[in-house]
Amino acid sequence: MTPPVSAHGANAAPKALLWLVSLAIFMQMLDSTIVNTALPAMARSLGESPLQMQSVVFSYALAVATFIPASGWIADRFGTRRTFLAAIILFTLGSLACALSPTLQWLVASRVLQGVGGALLLPVGRLAVMRSVPREQFLSAMSFIAIPALVGPLLGPTLGGWLVQVASWHWIFLINLPIGVAGFIAATRIMPDHYGQQKRRFDMAGYLMLAFGMVALSLALDGVSGLGSGHAVVILLAVIGLAALVGYWLHAANTRDPLFALSLFRITSFRIGILGNLFSRIGSGAMPLLIPLLLQVGMGMSPMAAGMMMIPVALAGMAAKRASVSLVGRFGYRRILMINTVCVGLAMASFMLVDAQQPLWLRLLQFTLFGAVNSMQFTVMNTVTLRDLDTDQASSGNSLLSMVMMLATGFGAATAGSLLAAFGTHFGGHDVTTALHATFVCVGAITLSSTLVFWQLPENRPHPRAVEEVVE
Repeated sequence: MTPPVSAHGANAAPKALLWLVSLAIFMQMLDSTIVNTALPAMARSLGESPLQMQSVVFSYALAVATFIPASGWIADRFGTRRTFLAAIILFTLGSLACALSPTLQWLVASRVLQGVGGALLLPVGRLAVMRSVPREQFLSAMSFIAIPALVGPLLGPTLGGWLVQVASWHWIFLINLPIGVAGFIAATRIMPDHYGQQKRRFDMAGYLMLAFGMVALSLALDGVSGLGSGHAVVILLAVIGLAALVGYWLHAANTRDPLFALSLFRITSFRIGILGNLFSRIGSGAMPLLIPLLLQVGMGMSPMAAGMMMIPVALAGMAAKRASVSLVGRFGYRRILMINTVCVGLAMASFMLVDAQQPLWLRLLQFTLFGAVNSMQFTVMNTVTLRDLDTDQASSGNSLLSMVMMLATGFGAATAGSLLAAFGTHFGGHDVTTALHATFVCVGAITLSSTLVFWQLPENRPHPRAVEEVVE
């Protein structure tokens, strides 16, 4: 028998719930971007090379991607309130462990703990809103809780740079402690306790194969950067990771309730959207790591100044989301994605021109254009991926998209680290700026390659309001 929704949860004010979920999303999104401008300071403090700090970024993204597939089942089984409270505890404890980390290995392990909490915070919070808000108010509610997802990346780099400059990098994690405590207290009063309508068997075998495949491939990609992994280990991890993913594919085709049904991939727009997201976001996932390194290590800017340079990127990104609606309505998904993907790839490669002699106005224009086309790419890709899913497929398809987004972000950070290591060795380890410039060209080329995926889209146009319902 399905456990009832508690009276306390049923009476929770929807407005208070929206604020609570918004706070959780803000905390998670802030932490995913605030770390980037602090990486050079972390490297100096921990005695590491700033060009080999990608594991701090990719470990968090990989942990989120790994645990997202289990988040829905955990919430259905143990209730949204209990799961949400556990997520806050894990995220807050992970933040404290990050601040106390004496070595890079300790910091990476702490980021994994943070990632487990983050993997539960977002989907469980959204699930609670979906089950608590009346259907006619759903769109406005989802738009409200999407605001922190835009504000967090806007404040993150600048706040991170300021904290590093006036205090130390430890404070980019310590600021999560009071937010986490306040969120936990509020959640005990506000978060409704929803359970699944029926008990579902968790596809443990499929989950283990999928998770192991993602972790093995990520570690193999990170191992290429030379962080202690020999060539034999890298090849072994890559082959075993691919075998695990193939094993999941065969398992999903022959099991009754797989984590992600293969029937999703019979939908053309979903199949192309997922694959396009994966390859396009590898380049986008590398940029938050590469830009602060270029500005601070390559050009000698302060953490605060480097963080402020990211403001035009975030502001342009927010403005471009609205413009993407009218552009897609006029020209269609295929044409916009084909053209915009080329623009994103060229914008990434153009960072090879950034140096200390470049006029400030030109640098700001370059950052603004990159933010606009990159944001438009995310919005249109997400819409293409989810637009043709029916009600029964929406939850599973959205979870798979979220997993691929975070996985590609981790792949992007690992790819950037591997390219930097390769070019650093090629240029003798002295010309850091040249190695960074060469890496920007490579990630731009990786992004350009995703046009081959979007080329397969059929030529059609959406309903004018279709794009408005998908927010990054």
